[in-house]
Amino acid sequence: MFVQAVYTQDVTPLGSLGLSALVAVLPLATVLVLLGVVRMRAHHAALIGLLVALVVGIAAYGMPVVQAVSGALSGAAFGLWPIMWIVVNALWIYRLTVRTGHFDVLRRSFGRVSDDPRIQALIIAFCFGALMEALAGFGAPVAISAVMLVAVGFHPVKAAVVALVANTAPVAFGAMGTPVVTLAQVTGLPLQDVSSIVGRQTPLLALVVPLLLVIIVDGKRGLKDTWLPALVCGVAFGLVQFLASNFVAPQLADIGAALAGAAALVALPQTRRPVPEAVRISIGTGGTATEEAPPEDSRNDVVKAYLPYALIIVIFSLAVLPPIKKLLDKATWKFHWPGLNVAGPNGKPVSGNTFSLPFLNTGGTLVLLAGIITAAILAVSASGTVQEWLATVKELRFAILTVTGVLALAYVMNLSGQTTTIGTFIAAAGAGLAFLSPVLGWFGVAVSGSDTSANALFGALQVTAANKTGLAADLLAAANSSGGVLGKMVSPQNLTIACVAANLPGEEGKLLRKVLPWSVGLLLVMCLIVLGQSTPVLSWMLP
Repeated sequence: MFVQAVYTQDVTPLGSLGLSALVAVLPLATVLVLLGVVRMRAHHAALIGLLVALVVGIAAYGMPVVQAVSGALSGAAFGLWPIMWIVVNALWIYRLTVRTGHFDVLRRSFGRVSDDPRIQALIIAFCFGALMEALAGFGAPVAISAVMLVAVGFHPVKAAVVALVANTAPVAFGAMGTPVVTLAQVTGLPLQDVSSIVGRQTPLLALVVPLLLVIIVDGKRGLKDTWLPALVCGVAFGLVQFLASNFVAPQLADIGAALAGAAALVALPQTRRPVPEAVRISIGTGGTATEEAPPEDSRNDVVKAYLPYALIIVIFSLAVLPPIKKLLDKATWKFHWPGLNVAGPNGKPVSGNTFSLPFLNTGGTLVLLAGIITAAILAVSASGTVQEWLATVKELRFAILTVTGVLALAYVMNLSGQTTTIGTFIAAAGAGLAFLSPVLGWFGVAVSGSDTSANALFGALQVTAANKTGLAADLLAAANSSGGVLGKMVSPQNLTIACVAANLPGEEGKLLRKVLPWSVGLLLVMCLIVLGQSTPVLSWMLP
C-alpha cells in the first residue's frame, strides 16, 4: 500500500515572516475583494479563493499536489456533512410548515399577543427571527421577519432595519449550532469549550438588542413605554441561551432562547396594554395595514404549528443523555483521510489528518428525524415530503457550493501552514489581540454574510495567534464567532435580502447607513467584553 510522505508545515517558507504572511493572506484577500468590491456571487468567490489557496499552498509552501487537493476534498466533505446536512434538514422542516399552512398559524399566534408595534417587533423580529435562525439561518430570518413586519403595518424601511438589527444575538448558534460546530472542527478545540464561552458572550447582546429595537421602532417614547417588556424578553432569551450552550447542547441554544423570550413577553401583563393609535400611525404607514381580522385558528392547529420546534427540543435533549449518546456514537466512522500526512511545525501530526463521520449523533440526522415525525403529524404525504426535501436542496444549491468552497479553502490554508503563518504574524499585536479578535470575525461575516464561513476562515488563525501570545485559544476562537454575529446586519447579502423582502429595490445603501452605527457600536462593546475576559477584570465569567 502506498504511504504518502510526511509534509511538514513551514511558518516562513519564503524566508521572511512578513513576506510569507503577505502571500499567505492572498486566498482570504481574494475572497473578500471579490465579495466586497467586485460583488461577485459568493459561491464563485469561494471557488476562486480555493484555487488561489491551492496555488499558494503548492507553489509557495511546497505542499505536494496530492495532499493539497486531498485537503480541499476533506474540507468540502465536512462542508457537506455535517454542516449542510443540518441546514438542509432544518430548512426542510420550515418548508413543510409553509406547505401545510401551519407557518401562517404560527405567525398569527405571535401577532395576537399584542397590537403594540414595539412589542410586535420583539416577538416577530427578535423571538421568531431567532427561531428561524436556529432552524435555517442563511438570510431566512431577515427575509421572513421583514415580510411579517410589513404585513402587520410597519413602514418597509423600518421593517428592514428592525429585521437586520434583531438578527444578531442568535447567529452564533444558528442553523442548529452550525457556526460553533464548524469553529470547533477547524480549530481542533472541544465543541463544548467553544460553545460555553460563546454562550457567555452573546447572551450579553441579548440583553441590549431588544432595547435597541424598541428605540429603532419608536425612539425615546418606545424605550420609555416598553423598556420592561424589552428587558424581560432579553433576560429570558440570554439566560436560556447561556444555560443551553453551557449545560445542554449548542444545537438547542437558539430554539430554547427564542421560545423563552416569546413566553416571557406573553406572560407579562404590560405586553397586552392597549396602544394609542398615534403610535401605530407614526411607526407604520398611517394605519394602512391589512384591515381584515385574521382567521381564528383552532387550538389543534396552533399546537401543530409549534410541534416541529417542540420535537426538535425533545429529540436533541434525549440525544445528549449519556446512554443514548453512547449508543448513537457507535455509528460514527473515524478514519485517516486518504492522501493526507501532514505534520505541524513541531513535527507532530495535525488533527486534520483524521476525518470523523457521525451518521446518527449529528444535528442533521436528529433534525431529519424530527422532520419525518412532523410530516406524519401534519399529514404530508410521503411524495410531498420527499418533494419538499428535494426542493430545499435545490433552493440551497448555491449556499451548498459556497459552504463547501469556503471549507475547502480553509482546510487547504490550515493544512499547508498558511493560517499558522498569518497567526504568527498577527501575534505581534500581543495582549491587544484580545481586543481585536472580535473585529476579525466581524469583518469576515460582513463580507461573507456567514458566521460559519468566518469561523472556517479565521478560527484556526485566532488559535494560532493566541498560542503565540499566551492568550486563551478558546477565548479568541469564541470571540471570532461572537464578534462575527455583529457583522451580519451590514453584510451585502443580508442587506439585499432585506431590501427584497421589504420591497425596497436598490435601497441597500440607505439600509447600510441606518444599521452601520448599531453594528459598530455593538462590536465595540463585544471587543471590550473579550478584552475584559482576557484579564482578571472579567475572567470570572469564563468556565
